[in-house]
Amino acid sequence: MIIKKIKILFAVILLVFTSSNAFSQNKEVPVDRILFIFDGSQSMLSRWQSGRKIDIAKKLLSNMVDSLKNIENLEIGLRVYGHKSNYPPQDCDDTHLEVNFLNAYMAADLIKKKLSVIKPRGTTPIARSLEEGAKDFPNDNGRNIVILITDGKEECGMDPCAVSRLYQRDGIILKPFVIGVGLDKEWKKSFDCVGRFYDASREKDFSNILNIVISHVIDNTTAQVNLLDQNGLPTESNVNLTFYNNFTGKSKYNFIHTLNSSGNPDTLVIDPVLSYDIVAHTIPPVSISNITLNPGKHTIIPIEAVQGKLNVKMSSKIKYQFTVSSSDTDSTLNLQSINDPERYISGIYDIELFTLPRFRLEDVEIFPSQTTECFIPSTGLVNIMLPSKGFGGIYVVNGDSLNQIYHFKGERTDYRLNLLPGKYKVVYRSLSSRESIYTIEKNFTVKSDKSKLIKIY
Repeated sequence: MIIKKIKILFAVILLVFTSSNAFSQNKEVPVDRILFIFDGSQSMLSRWQSGRKIDIAKKLLSNMVDSLKNIENLEIGLRVYGHKSNYPPQDCDDTHLEVNFLNAYMAADLIKKKLSVIKPRGTTPIARSLEEGAKDFPNDNGRNIVILITDGKEECGMDPCAVSRLYQRDGIILKPFVIGVGLDKEWKKSFDCVGRFYDASREKDFSNILNIVISHVIDNTTAQVNLLDQNGLPTESNVNLTFYNNFTGKSKYNFIHTLNSSGNPDTLVIDPVLSYDIVAHTIPPVSISNITLNPGKHTIIPIEAVQGKLNVKMSSKIKYQFTVSSSDTDSTLNLQSINDPERYISGIYDIELFTLPRFRLEDVEIFPSQTTECFIPSTGLVNIMLPSKGFGGIYVVNGDSLNQIYHFKGERTDYRLNLLPGKYKVVYRSLSSRESIYTIEKNFTVKSDKSKLIKIY
């Protein structure tokens, strides 16, 4: 018996272990890939402070790939343009993948060797290089980064911005990094729409910028979202958060906000390559736009989300629902049930309850960190018996005016309805009657939690 129990325990432990191992395998971290797109065009022969642009850029990029050798889960590749065809004539197809993606340790020496023999000769097909570069990446779930190093503008009539947008929206590449090497001032703005632009106007800036860019790729970056209450403290929580790619508009992350065991907003690991629009799905939603993160550091993102609760109370076995809308608009914000509190951003709202008749409350104010309670009178049960099938309906009597809330379609002779307290009128005409003079009316009153039988003769 004891041996049998031991075998069962061992089997359970083995099952838990294999399940955990399978789960961890399904959560594999995607490979980081960097494609360096390097300007080998004729303009790189020009002087730049201590030497020629091409020599300085080669040296600094070689140093950079050397420093990446021991980075795990990183593959790098090199594409060069403008280095194989002389100008003139203009060859806009002069862009080539010189080193395909390999792990950084193996690729670094290959890239350095290739850089050492590049001789600037041709034109500047930036858009074509971005287009072909996006196709260089393997078709898997890798994290694909493009770093474009250039000293000139597009010279082949294509639109680098359109190409960049296309491949970002398709999820093939993340927002490219563009490093301008001694660019003319008038050209700098043309790169803002391509990706995140860095201006290496001085030689010493180039190395610093390369380090900053690489840190976006390899450094662990964290953030926390502080949902602020009326006192500016991060006490609001349990809200759905969506991080949207600011450039493409596509959602990148979804989190359910929480406070950790210390009462602080939980730490999130976020890709710093992108800029984000963040939506906190409160009622109504609140958002913040164009958030950038400092790579390798912890960023605190504050969002004002001052909330209170709304509870519409009613003694009823029927779970009536009601709509909540902002007093400023007619659009419905939420569908809520009675006796079921819900949180809202503090403000003024209108409520419409799906009773017979509809019950409406306007300008209901929800205060920060408080529960606003609205008490609705309970309904009464009304049994209406008709002598035969017929047409007509039930009206609310409001002074001299009548408002129809229910109508008979000539299909039944009895109706069982829950109505709010008030004065009503039944109007009826038999299906067989062909003259309006045979219309019958009868007034009645409904009280909360009371039953009433209405017979029409």
